[in-house]
This record gives sequence, structure tokens and C-alpha cells, in this order.
Amino acid sequence: MKSYMAKTNEVQRKWYVVDAENKVLGRLATEIANILSGKNKPIYTPHVDTGDFVIVINADKVKLTGKKLEQKTHFYHTGYPGGDRYVSYKKLMEEKPELIIEYAVKGMLPKSSLGRNMIRKLKVYAGEEHPHEAQTPEVYEF
Repeated sequence: MKSYMAKTNEVQRKWYVVDAENKVLGRLATEIANILSGKNKPIYTPHVDTGDFVIVINADKVKLTGKKLEQKTHFYHTGYPGGDRYVSYKKLMEEKPELIIEYAVKGMLPKSSLGRNMIRKLKVYAGEEHPHEAQTPEVYEF
């Protein structure tokens, strides 16, 4: 018996809508990462992007357990000498709650060109509405 290897042009991609309201960030991010990488499909192939598109709504209502909202920080570097920057998750939730989900999911994807292609299929919105109605997305429950 031969193993099936998916080809990029043969993959049928679906669109899913995930409601982040009252969901724990880490558990939500693992489910989204599995959909983006295609691990929920029987045709999953590690070196091919077999994943689907994911639209996340209500990103501003995601939950962080424990004291993470006050204690957890996001680190980035500006590229200049001494350019270390730390932003608390509390400030991120107030200003750009979409970034919290994007950072969590991106950390769970491969660190290669394959992972960069996967993260492009993630669309995160703070509110209820999204501009992707034309793709007829399905509601994804977990």
C-alpha cells in the first residue's frame, strides 16, 4: 500500500468562523493552529499546507486564566540598539485584542515559510462582524 501525499493544488480549503467569546486563550489557539495546519483532515501531510481559513470573532472577549492579564508581557525588538520593548497583555487587550490571538497561534505553527503561509489564513476581528461573508464560512464548534 502506498502512502498518500497531498499536493498543494489538490487541497480543498474551507472557511471557518470561530467565536472567541469566553474561550481560554491557549485552548482556543491550539484548535485554531490545528485547523490552519490541516491536522484535523485525513489528508494531512507535514510538508504541505493542507489547512483551512479561520475567521476569529469577538477577540476582545477571550479569557486569560490566573493573573496572566496583569503579569504576562509580549516582547518585541525595534531593530535599533537598546530597542527591547515589553507590552503587558492588559494594555494589548485594551488597544489591539486581535494581536493576542495572533501571537498565541503563530507560536504554535512551524517556524518556516510553511508556517508563514499558514498564519496568512488567520483573520482575527475584535467585534462580531467580519468582511468575509462572500466565502460562506461555517461555524466551527469545539
